[in-house]
Amino acid sequence: MTHDTHGPALPTGRGPVSGAVRAYLAGGGGLPAEADVRAADPYGDDLQLALYVCYELHYRGFAGVDAEREWDPGLLAVRSLLEGCFLDALRADTPVHGTVDDAVRDILAEPAEGSGVSRFLRDEGRLWHLREYAVHRSLYHLKEADPHAWVLPRLWGRAKAGMAAVEFDEYGGGRAERVHARLFADLMEDLGVDARYGRWLDAGCAEMLAVVNLMSLLGLHRALRGALVGHFAAVEVTSSPASRRMADAMRRAGAGPAACFFYDEHVEADAVHEQVVRREVIGGLLAEEPHLAGDVAFGIGVTGHLEDRLADHLLGCWKDGRSSLYGAEGGPAS
Repeated sequence: MTHDTHGPALPTGRGPVSGAVRAYLAGGGGLPAEADVRAADPYGDDLQLALYVCYELHYRGFAGVDAEREWDPGLLAVRSLLEGCFLDALRADTPVHGTVDDAVRDILAEPAEGSGVSRFLRDEGRLWHLREYAVHRSLYHLKEADPHAWVLPRLWGRAKAGMAAVEFDEYGGGRAERVHARLFADLMEDLGVDARYGRWLDAGCAEMLAVVNLMSLLGLHRALRGALVGHFAAVEVTSSPASRRMADAMRRAGAGPAACFFYDEHVEADAVHEQVVRREVIGGLLAEEPHLAGDVAFGIGVTGHLEDRLADHLLGCWKDGRSSLYGAEGGPAS
């Protein structure tokens, strides 16, 4: 058995499903019952944490957990059940209407002034809001671009070349200090937040877990490659204007230069990425596989659905003066 020693600690369970998965990986229990999985809220803390833990075995794993658990047949069967419940809910809640062009036009249209998390943080955000936001987003940004890299072997031609070009930028263009995950760690340190990988998994809300789980779900399944491309397009198309507002929010709150730089970098980079993704990645994929158009549109729609749920949670908590962190204990809010 080969145990990982440098990964993050296993999180505390949030219910019978995630609790059983945690116990199983720690070597002290059996896998969750199918009935418990099917009874769990597909968007809830228990199911989303269990799914996140299963996926994390494909990234850096957990300290003290046998590396071979990544391909444990029983755990993969549980993961499949979790994915089925999550994906069924996503498909029911985000039916596809219209074409890919329609979906892209929808995300190109900026929402009304005054709405959204980045606008709240720009106009009203305090330092503790920014710290909490960094904690939630660290579940993705400390492995930024990794979930999308799974799709590269499933593409070819223009789509592969365009995707690889964008990923190369995300990974710093060959410079370790410019890897976007490293830049986000610098941002966290600038805000006075612990930047260790996986440190804040216990504090992440279910809505953020779902956002990250969507990326892993789409990336790890070849059959969902079209939806992954749609998701990637939604992220890149909406990133630049939101990043500009986040950079303004950081400056307004008095954050340091590294915190501002992360979002300044995304303003410029993602404006270029948007064009590459639309013309080469989506265009190349649909030129080769036009039957995936519905999946691309689904990927765009479901990304917005989960980001809206996250925004509702964050803004609902913050406007009430409450912490948005799970359990609201041990976080950086002050």
